[in-house]
Amino acid sequence: MNTTEAADRLRGWFAGRLPDGWFEGAPEVVVDREEVSVVGRLPEPDAAPDLSETERSALLAGTAQRFREETRDQRIAIAREAEHAFGHKVSWGVECGGHREMFTTLSVPVMTRLRQPERRVLDTLVEAGVARSRSDALAWCVRLVGKNTDEWLGELRSALEHVERARAAGPKP
Repeated sequence: MNTTEAADRLRGWFAGRLPDGWFEGAPEVVVDREEVSVVGRLPEPDAAPDLSETERSALLAGTAQRFREETRDQRIAIAREAEHAFGHKVSWGVECGGHREMFTTLSVPVMTRLRQPERRVLDTLVEAGVARSRSDALAWCVRLVGKNTDEWLGELRSALEHVERARAAGPKP
């Protein structure tokens, strides 16, 4: 099964398995080699229109925290079912009024080989106090690239999905 089919299967499974009323619409389900992230949209709470940005931010964070605590046991049970059925760890998160919060995520080691110029970049970030270690510096760089090239990465992922569909539709070996 290719990545697109696996993602579609997981999206369908979670859409059918999650309790009604948890989220507005279907949750976002993102799959990689190790992890499935399920992020649902919560309804934005009714709030006075004159809330300060600090109050609004705290309100949205509180809404996310309440959902996290109220659904913990059910989320754990659903995650165990999914892990058993699909072989991936499950991470959970919510989005509410532009506030996005992940409750659980995996931190997976990734090995890489870097030449001296690339290592010097990481070492500079460590020496400047931007990162605690080369590993943190590399993660910082990846987040920065992801943030600044979101549109391009989205187009690339979309193109890869088309390639996978074309491969799946082609002759079988």
